[in-house]
Amino acid sequence: MTLREQLITVSDIFAQARGIGRQRLSTIVLNRGSTLDRIADGDSDLTTGTFEKAMLYFSDNWPEGADWPASVPRPVAEEAA
Repeated sequence: MTLREQLITVSDIFAQARGIGRQRLSTIVLNRGSTLDRIADGDSDLTTGTFEKAMLYFSDNWPEGADWPASVPRPVAEEAA
């Protein structure tokens, strides 16, 4: 699974658990509503730093009751590491 696929997998589960759309989540996490859709469509990419920041956001704010996908490593906050 590519890093892009990991990001989309995690973001889609997060959005569904929170009851929001991918574009709204993209605005919250990446400051641009179209970014996650463009990444999912293969029309865009992101830097490693942006990927790490987004994944840490998801991990730190993961919805209670939702399962983190087993195929995606879950980041740990630096303070907790």
